[in-house]
Amino acid sequence: MLFEKRFWVGVADGSITVTFRRWLRPQVLAGRSYRAAGTIIDVVAVDVVDLMAITDDDARAAGYPDAVSLVDDLRGDASRDTYRIEFRPSTKPDPRAALAADADLDDGDVAEISRRLDRLDRASAYGAWTRQTLQLIAAHPARRAGDLAEMAGRERTPFKLDVRKLKSLGLTESLEVGYRLSPRGRAYLDRVGLPA
Repeated sequence: MLFEKRFWVGVADGSITVTFRRWLRPQVLAGRSYRAAGTIIDVVAVDVVDLMAITDDDARAAGYPDAVSLVDDLRGDASRDTYRIEFRPSTKPDPRAALAADADLDDGDVAEISRRLDRLDRASAYGAWTRQTLQLIAAHPARRAGDLAEMAGRERTPFKLDVRKLKSLGLTESLEVGYRLSPRGRAYLDRVGLPA
């Protein structure tokens, strides 16, 4: 679930526990966990609400000063239902962290990772990038994303989006500045004989 950057800290620290969305149909389900604002949240409830029923307390829980500000900021088609989504920071472990830590790769794991990397390469408008990016991160851990993008001859924003795709496969880890290969990513490069 996407949040504007101004809400990220509140979502992560639990001070924001509600959001409102105009949707054709619900995009999240109560009882499920979702990645949002760099963290994982558990959705507690999803309800259709009348705009006039949104209270100032709801607005403050969503990171706004009052209901008027929240309603004025709602995006999307006004003819669609407005959903009130209540959530909390998850206490469950991040599944990507567990995947990233798993360096015990068998032949099937290596083949599946290769298949998924090949698919990302084929879908790219600028050609194969996955393995080059893994090697670049391995050679320059904790290097700024902008520096890595420049080394790869790419723009920073699309480069960062692509690194997120590698992270979702458990191959990289984000640092305070830059990235590093995860144990899984390093094991993969070792198994396929690419220098790390």
